[in-house]
Amino acid sequence: MSTGRIYLLPLDQLAFAQMDTDGKEQLLHLSFATHEIMVRGNTLRRIETALHRLELSFITPLPAKYHSLVADGQPRIREIVVTEIKQASDQSQLN
Repeated sequence: MSTGRIYLLPLDQLAFAQMDTDGKEQLLHLSFATHEIMVRGNTLRRIETALHRLELSFITPLPAKYHSLVADGQPRIREIVVTEIKQASDQSQLN
């Protein structure tokens, strides 16, 4: 996710959320009707809970130089990857 870019996704179209642990980091996979979002970082369960409660307003990656300033138990996002889901009709037009 590039600096300065903002994605607004309809929370009512969240299909599912899945949390995986990769060593010391966690990977939060969010599947929406039109996009897939992968959030990599630590203590992401709090973000997942806020998302399900519709309390989440904004997330952004935190530069590594600021990680030491975040209290233990608070989420730290290292990376966000947003991928658009291509619709079946879009794919058939390409063939």
